[in-house]
Amino acid sequence: MLRQDLLRQIEKKREELISIASQNGLNSLSAIKHSQELDHLLNIYNQTPSRKANNL
Repeated sequence: MLRQDLLRQIEKKREELISIASQNGLNSLSAIKHSQELDHLLNIYNQTPSRKANNL
């Protein structure tokens, strides 16, 4: 998966989390689920090598 695609998914998940948390609170099950999904996407992003690292 490309880092740019991951960034789009991360931003979408972040927007969803903000919306859900503002409606249901940060401790709601839905907000926690979205937060965990966002964490997962961020972990994948951080483990994906950038093009610059590949060109060295």
